Amino acid sequence: MPITVGQDSAKTRKSLSVNGKSISYYSIPAATQAGLGDFSKLPAALKVVLENLLRFEDGGFSVSTDDIKAFGEWAAKGGKNPREIAYRPARVLMQDFTGVPAVVDLAAMRDGIKNLGGDANKINPLVPVDLVIDHSVMIDEFGNPRAFQMNVDREYERNMERYTFLKWGQTAFDNFRVVPPGTGICHQVNLEYLAQTVWTDTDQNGEEVAYPDTLVGTDSHTTMVNGAAVLGWGVGGIEAEAAMLGQPISMLIPEVVGFELTGAMMEGTTGTDLVLKVVEMLRELGVVGKFVEFYGSGLDKLPLADRATIANMAPEYGATCGFFPIDAETIRYLENTGRDKDRIALVEAYAKENGFWRDETYAPIYTETLSLDMGTIVPAISGPKRPQDYVALDAAAPAFKKVVSNYRGVDASADASDMAAEGPAPTAPIDPRKSHPVAGEDYQLHDGSVVIASITSCTNTSNPYVMIGAGLVAKKAHERGLTRKPWVKTSLAPGSQVVSAYLEAAGLQEHLDAIGFNLVGYGCTTCIGNSGPIQKELSEAIAEGDLVATSVLSGNRNFEGRISPDVRANYLASPPLVVAYALAGDMNVDLTNDPLGQDQDGNDVYLKDIWPTTQEVADLVQETVTRDAFLTKYADVFKGDEKWQGVDVPDQETYDWPATSTYIQNPPYFQGMAAEPGTIKDVVGAKTLLILGDMITTDHISPAGSFATTTPAGEYLLDRQVQPREFNSYGSRRGNHEIMMRGTFANIRIKNEMLDGVEGGYTKGPDGKQTSVFDASMAYQEAGTPLVIFGGEQYGAGSSRDWAAKGTALLGVKAVIAESFERIHRSNLVGMGVIPFEFTGGDTRKSLGLTGDETVDIKGLESVTPLQEVTCDITYADGSSKSITLKCRIDTAPEIEYIENGGVLHYVLRKLAKS
Repeated sequence: MPITVGQDSAKTRKSLSVNGKSISYYSIPAATQAGLGDFSKLPAALKVVLENLLRFEDGGFSVSTDDIKAFGEWAAKGGKNPREIAYRPARVLMQDFTGVPAVVDLAAMRDGIKNLGGDANKINPLVPVDLVIDHSVMIDEFGNPRAFQMNVDREYERNMERYTFLKWGQTAFDNFRVVPPGTGICHQVNLEYLAQTVWTDTDQNGEEVAYPDTLVGTDSHTTMVNGAAVLGWGVGGIEAEAAMLGQPISMLIPEVVGFELTGAMMEGTTGTDLVLKVVEMLRELGVVGKFVEFYGSGLDKLPLADRATIANMAPEYGATCGFFPIDAETIRYLENTGRDKDRIALVEAYAKENGFWRDETYAPIYTETLSLDMGTIVPAISGPKRPQDYVALDAAAPAFKKVVSNYRGVDASADASDMAAEGPAPTAPIDPRKSHPVAGEDYQLHDGSVVIASITSCTNTSNPYVMIGAGLVAKKAHERGLTRKPWVKTSLAPGSQVVSAYLEAAGLQEHLDAIGFNLVGYGCTTCIGNSGPIQKELSEAIAEGDLVATSVLSGNRNFEGRISPDVRANYLASPPLVVAYALAGDMNVDLTNDPLGQDQDGNDVYLKDIWPTTQEVADLVQETVTRDAFLTKYADVFKGDEKWQGVDVPDQETYDWPATSTYIQNPPYFQGMAAEPGTIKDVVGAKTLLILGDMITTDHISPAGSFATTTPAGEYLLDRQVQPREFNSYGSRRGNHEIMMRGTFANIRIKNEMLDGVEGGYTKGPDGKQTSVFDASMAYQEAGTPLVIFGGEQYGAGSSRDWAAKGTALLGVKAVIAESFERIHRSNLVGMGVIPFEFTGGDTRKSLGLTGDETVDIKGLESVTPLQEVTCDITYADGSSKSITLKCRIDTAPEIEYIENGGVLHYVLRKLAKS
């Protein structure tokens, strides 16, 4: 499908000759010559956005000359000019957990537009969409050669309904491709294969045009590809659907923080150690809603794999993206990963011609800057529950003692977010380390026992330096007779098949196998919460002993309740350190000083004895990570195995919703929808559903992992004769709104401040008694009572999952009032018709003395404007009242229309039905 460019863009349109072929592009230097502004000092990340506006200027795309001039003013004003603009990414990336509900919405919109008298085929992606099935494989089998095939077989058994639906979507929708199960993780497939850095397409006149590769994705770690100078970030599924249907992304010209990297990494450190320090520094600075661009002489010594690791974790440091400009290392990576030779030549020529190239003269203006000497990086981990909880490795053991002491209640007022602070354990007397015997085993578990050690996630498995490093640690350990401790569930889940190719070529996979790190699947696994069950006897010992069991994973998220219901403390670490902790089996072991075990002769073996040198790793990477490996493994990336090829689907434009399906159901969003939008209503007589604290993540709001028979979701499935073994996970059932409504605010670790010391998805019902959040919501909705939620700082941090907003809306919540919001979740709430509000004037849930028994009225919404302040009246249980001022976080004019329509998809549907 050709791209359509703006009518007024001709003045900046130029041509470029590459390998004897002429190709058009939109020139930023030409825009300067045309008097539109001086853009020479813009950061490369912002030039990508500027080029987007140049290409779409006028022609009905809501891009004006003043929008373009605003970028010159941004530089002149020192990196600030928050003008609202309309941005159109080149493509959309999805994974199956978020992709299934997105395709469900598209299918429902086809039904909806027919009901409004429109054409179902108008609901069709206008930009390329790739969906990679990567979130569904679960680690049921591990530690043996059959683990991979058994997990894949079980994956198909569990998810055939979903896969049939996705394959129907592939046939029903144009411009929509599916990468089958067992191929890799979407971000790694994107980085290694899909991304082109410079994209090309034909325009409405049949001429070929080159422009920066850009995207949005229905996963927060879409940012990973910024390491290859591809501007992309995560959005909710509803926002992605609007983008693929031609709706621009309304955004403010962002501030850009420059992060200078100098020096070089020291012996014994990894890219993971670097990114954990970067996360800590940027969280402390505060970069929510901002771009971060990395620059400096250190980039000359930083492989693209390390850059991708840093870019991947942008959601963890809170930024919209972490961008690396195009330079010689970008070109080397494109060559090594098998990109077309002509495309590589185009990338270099285009970048140099249009001002995107980074060399020694690159010195843009930034809004603000900070700097890090990479020579100061030391081995580190992060935990026990936030990626920014940085702990140097030599302080990890004493820091864990503090985690246990806090849990045991030595300091009951201690904030859990401070549990990972460095330093020795408190001097106050604490309970001795608790332990508990394991039935049928000759060992005991205790506080700190590592029960899960997982090499997982695109964050690190995309990086051959840390993967080869992990293989070498395993090799040296195996040769000395060391192996994992028997209570550790070990797993290796690479983000692409290329990883297996080079581990096998290097002779390292056999050593990983020998100590328990067998291949379990190509997917997110433990990082998304699909760690699978641990041994039943271990689970029972942890519960009976009330132990603080731990996990160590090479992922990007360690939020409460995410990794495993049996684990209270989760730590992020490099793949080599994951192997080391599996050998030690205990977070109380000081890896920098204590032995990991004994060799065949009874001699102590320390981490330093089995840690590879930087040169050892580099030599093996050079030898085994080859262009041929990428070309071979990605040759049939969309073909899939025999199981995928055997999935039969009907050829029809609308979907026949199976009434008995517990995975796929027609959502209620568009049923009975009127042809015209309504108006925004005041919130009157609302009651409080939950009062929540700081850093409430989308994992708290919409968990992705397993759920019990006693939960509302479990009871729903039992009522439909689904056995617990077939429950699967919340993430896999996102195509069924009935399950997801019941799973909203159902995280096992969430704490509702309306209740005293209770963990889990509970609140007060209309009768004041404790009940599930879902049951309370249904009772309030039956009574016609609107609901609000109160929260603290950074509300909605974490994953981009749209169900955190969809579930909130379906529970009858009209407003969320918090101290601050994370970017994606705020946007998702608006996209589902829920209005976000922020406290002003120092008010907080605590200063207002909220208990949940209040009645809330929010006035002035019928004529509200973006970012307007409105009055909120709070009436307390004793009859007293207080008026406070809230800032309405409907940030832009298009978002006003979204709320009036009941959500962004309702807005798009009505627009398409009328066209």
